[in-house]
Amino acid sequence: MAAAATMKALRKTQAARGLTLATAPVPAIGAAEVLVRVRAASICGTDLHIFGWDRWSQGRIKPPVTLGHEFCGVVERAGEEVTAVKPGDFVSAEMHVNCGHCHQCRLGEAHICQNLRIIGIDEDGAFAEFVKIPATNIWKLDPAIPEQYAAILDPLGNAVHAVLAGPIAGQTVLVTGCGPIGLMAIAVAKACGSSTVFATEVNEQRRAKAKMMGADVAIHPAAEDSVARIRSETGGAGVDVLLEMSGNPAAIQQGFKALRAGGRASLLGIPTGSVALDLVNDVIFKGATVRGIYGRRMYDTWVKMTALLRAGRLNLDPLFGERAPLEKFEGAFTMLQGGHAGKVLLYPNGMPR
Repeated sequence: MAAAATMKALRKTQAARGLTLATAPVPAIGAAEVLVRVRAASICGTDLHIFGWDRWSQGRIKPPVTLGHEFCGVVERAGEEVTAVKPGDFVSAEMHVNCGHCHQCRLGEAHICQNLRIIGIDEDGAFAEFVKIPATNIWKLDPAIPEQYAAILDPLGNAVHAVLAGPIAGQTVLVTGCGPIGLMAIAVAKACGSSTVFATEVNEQRRAKAKMMGADVAIHPAAEDSVARIRSETGGAGVDVLLEMSGNPAAIQQGFKALRAGGRASLLGIPTGSVALDLVNDVIFKGATVRGIYGRRMYDTWVKMTALLRAGRLNLDPLFGERAPLEKFEGAFTMLQGGHAGKVLLYPNGMPR
């Protein structure tokens, strides 16, 4: 049977709010590329920004482009130079494509490549029946890893990168912001031996999910003095580790106040503007270590999170909400814009049985 020439794809076709379910050509692959039949794709917060066409999206996205950078699937075809995977293999992929020759790439820091391009943002992505990926970015998966977990390795990698950017075993941890990546960070911190995990979140549903993911203490920071509570429960010292996942200025400020002297802060949340910090008292005089977290370390983070999943150390089931065929994307995006904390999966090739 001849291969299909066209496919369904969810695309940003114009510089305006919304997305379009379109017919697009099935990507042609080069000698060092892989064509993947997408099994499941997850909607990211970045996709929500692009759907709503906010200021960031207007400055970054160049329509037309197919969205989607969290996915899993099965190799359909591989270029003639590809030897690491073959048709039928269950895979996901690192969707940040680095240049390989800039200063950062030469230093082994490809995740912050100067010429980084992102599949699903800068190039056509996985909200489609098929997606084209450089073979070097393909990540072969153990078939025992559940499909829904395999579809969220991109954001899980963000959480693993943030948590493991410094010592974590036996450490007290504060997670500020319990969206999907914050919730994953709770699970990863507990799986890697954190002694006590505090979580701050204003949304009641997300606080409940934080407890389900393993948080020992979930605090409503608008209803309670979270800094005083955390200091009280840590003998006055504060937490060893701050994992900032919200991007909210008040949460960032509270997180640094709750961090102990000599502690480590991993910052992943993206503020929409400048954030005022008391650098003298909360960073310099504390001797704090501050780590900016972007993407996943290639491929150190992938090795670690795959090992955690293979060992059965991570229960991510509370994360998952609705599942929908690609054609029902509008309802899925609307649900997420309403503050739903879970991960919504789209199925371009039809719903699983």
